[in-house]
Amino acid sequence: MTTSMGTPSRNLKMFDRVVAVDAVSLLIGPSRGGRRLTNLATRLRPIFRLVLAASILAATLVDPAHAQGSPVYLVTYVSVMPNEVASGATLLERYRDASRKEAGNQRLGVLRETTRPNRFAILEVWKDDAGFMAHDKAASTLHFRNELEKILIAPRDERVSSGIYGRPVNGAADRPGAIYVLTHVDVFQQYEVDCLALLDTMSIDTSRDDGNIGYEVLPEADHPNHFTVIEEWTTTRSRDAHLMAAHTRAFRERLLPMEGSLYDARSYNELD
Repeated sequence: MTTSMGTPSRNLKMFDRVVAVDAVSLLIGPSRGGRRLTNLATRLRPIFRLVLAASILAATLVDPAHAQGSPVYLVTYVSVMPNEVASGATLLERYRDASRKEAGNQRLGVLRETTRPNRFAILEVWKDDAGFMAHDKAASTLHFRNELEKILIAPRDERVSSGIYGRPVNGAADRPGAIYVLTHVDVFQQYEVDCLALLDTMSIDTSRDDGNIGYEVLPEADHPNHFTVIEEWTTTRSRDAHLMAAHTRAFRERLLPMEGSLYDARSYNELD
C-alpha cells in the first residue's frame, strides 16, 4: 500500500480508495467493487460536505472485525504523589488482576513511566459498550477509583476510542524487558485525514523495523483529530534505532505543520 506523505492536503489516497474532502466526486470502497457518488457534494452546504466525507472515510477505513464487535479501547493516565508510588502500584495491580477476570475484558495492562515512576498508564480493551459500561459501574471499579483518588496529584486522564489502526499491542508478559512508548498526537481539525494517512503509513514502516512488536493508533472518540499511538519494542536499543530511521524523521517533518500541540512521547515498562 502506498500513501502520499507530502505537503498536507485535503485529498487522501490509501487502501486503493480515494477520498477527496472538497471534491465533487468521491470514489470509495475497494477497486473491485468501487462506487462513485457524483454531483452530490455540490448540492450540500460546506459543513455537510465535510460530514459526508468524514463518514465515508470512517466506513472505508474501519476493519470489518472491529465494526462488528465494536470493542472499546481506553487509555488512562494516572499520576500519584511521589511518596505514594508503592501504594499506587499496588492499587493498580489489584485493579488489573480483578478486571482481567471480568467477562467483557479483552486486555488490561498497567504501565509505569521509566523516567517518572509516579506516572502510570492503563491500557484497556473491552468487548463492547455493554461490557465496558458494566465494568465502569462495578463496585470493584468504583472502590478502586475512590482509593486511587486519595493519592493522586491530578485527576485521571481517560482517552476513549472505538477504533484501531495498525498492529495491536498485546502486552509484554512473555517478553521481559520490552518497552512501551505512548505518544499523544494532536493536529488541527483540517488535518485529521492527512494525519491519519501519515500514521497509517508510519505503522506499516515501523512494523518492518527490527525489534518492533506492535504499533497501534487510537483516534479519540470525542476528538477525532487527537490520536494515541502505542508502540511496543523488544529493547530500548531497537526503539532508538527506529527514532533515527529515515522514515521516522520524514514522518516527524511532515507531521509538524499539522500539529496543534507538542508531540508528547513517553516511555514505559509493564508493571509486574
